[in-house]
Amino acid sequence: MQHRTPLVWAGVLGAAGVALGAFGAHALKDTLQAAGTRDAWETAVRFQLLHAAALLGLAAWLRAAPAPARAIAWAARLWAAGTLLFSGSLYLLALGGPRWLGPVTPLGGLSLIAGWIALAFAALGG
Repeated sequence: MQHRTPLVWAGVLGAAGVALGAFGAHALKDTLQAAGTRDAWETAVRFQLLHAAALLGLAAWLRAAPAPARAIAWAARLWAAGTLLFSGSLYLLALGGPRWLGPVTPLGGLSLIAGWIALAFAALGG
């Protein structure tokens, strides 16, 4: 994986996270408060922005890596997929999405955790 891939994901997830955060704080504020889902929305935004920043760091690490770093690439893939599943399902659930999305959220969380484990593995030389 080239460093550009996680860099693109960082940019897309970061921009979308800021936009969705602002959208939730302003345009959807009353809707989310009435539904009691404001905290879920804010959690989705927080996790999305945190992992966008983490992907930015991984892009820098990949660029500096002397050899192909599979574990770093896997961390990037897992964080991108996990963010889409975790934050995406929370956004949809906060807006009254179908209940079958409920189990998607922890799958996204597991992907995010696996990404952090892959990062640790890469740091140990794996």
